[in-house]
Amino acid sequence: MNEFQHILVIQTAFTGDAILGTAVLESLHERYPEAKLSYLVRKGNEGLFKGHPYLLEVLTFDKHENKWAGLFRLLRSIRKKKYDLVINLQRYASSGVLAGLSQAKEIRGFSSNPLSFLYSRSYAHSMNENLHETERNFSLLKGLGAMLKKPRLYPGEEERKKVYMDSPYICLAPASVWKTKQWPTAYWSELLQLLPKHITPVLIGGKGDKALCEEIISQSGVEAVNAGGKYSLLESAALIAQATLTLSNDSGPVHLASAVNAPVAEIFCSTIPEFGFTPLSDRQIIIETQEKLNCRPCGIHGKKECPLGHFNCGNNISPKQVLEAIADFLK
Repeated sequence: MNEFQHILVIQTAFTGDAILGTAVLESLHERYPEAKLSYLVRKGNEGLFKGHPYLLEVLTFDKHENKWAGLFRLLRSIRKKKYDLVINLQRYASSGVLAGLSQAKEIRGFSSNPLSFLYSRSYAHSMNENLHETERNFSLLKGLGAMLKKPRLYPGEEERKKVYMDSPYICLAPASVWKTKQWPTAYWSELLQLLPKHITPVLIGGKGDKALCEEIISQSGVEAVNAGGKYSLLESAALIAQATLTLSNDSGPVHLASAVNAPVAEIFCSTIPEFGFTPLSDRQIIIETQEKLNCRPCGIHGKKECPLGHFNCGNNISPKQVLEAIADFLK
C-alpha cells in the first residue's frame, strides 16, 4: 500500500501561482496514482479545476471574508479529512497555520514560511538560483521518488465549444495586477495596427480589464474582439489553447498557455525571466528590453508605478520589436 493515500496541496496565491502549482499535482498523481488528491486555492480560482481528472476535491480560502474566522473554519474542515500528506506551496502565515495545524501525518513546505517550525520537513526557497517556479515547488517532493512535470489544466468540450472561432486569432493579454508589469497601452494599440489582417486580435483579461481592452481597441481603430471579462478562467484556457499565439505581460495568461501547451510570447518589463515565471510551452519566446538598465528589476512582483518615473523597461520595447519577435508564430 502507498504511504500517502490522501494528499492536500495548498496554493492560495494569485491565479498564475495556482496554475503553476498543478505541476505538483501532476507529479504526485504519477507517483501515487491511487491517492486521493485535493487542492486548496484562493476563492475565485476554483473554476480552473472543473472536471480535473486527478482531483477528488478543490477547497477554497476566501481572503475577503473575516480572515481569521474563515481560516479556522477551514482548518477544522481540513482536520476532519485526516490527510496523510499536506504540501504547502505558499510562504505566508495563513497557509502555514492551515498546513502546520492540519494534523496530517506528514507536512512539507518552505522554511521561509513563519509557521514552518510546525512542518515535518521544510525546504529552502530562493529566487536567486535561476530556477523555474515549478522547480522550486518540486523541491518539496524531495525523497518521494516523484518526477518533475509541467503544469496542466483540462478544459473540456463545453469550454472549447463556447470559445470556438472559425478563423485564425491571436490572444492579447495587456493587463497585470502590477502597473510596472504592463507593456504601455499605446504600444498595444500600435501593435494591433501592425498585425497581419488575416488574424483576428482577441483581447483577454478579467472583468476589471474590460475597460483597458476597450481603450486599446478604440485607440487602434482596428476591428478586434474585446473578451475582457467574457470567459471563465477555464474557458480562457480553452481559448488560448486554440489560438495562433498568446501575447502577454509577465502575468497569469502566460501560465494558462503553458498549462495547455499553447504557443506563447511573454513580455517582461520591470521583472526578469530569472525570477522563474517564464513560459513552459513547447513553442514560446521571451521579449524584453535590449537596453541594460541598472534599475531592473525594481522588485520581485513589480510595482504600482516606476520608482524612477521613466519606465524605460517597458517604454524601450517597441511594437516593431514585438512584431518581429512573434513574426514566425503568425505565418
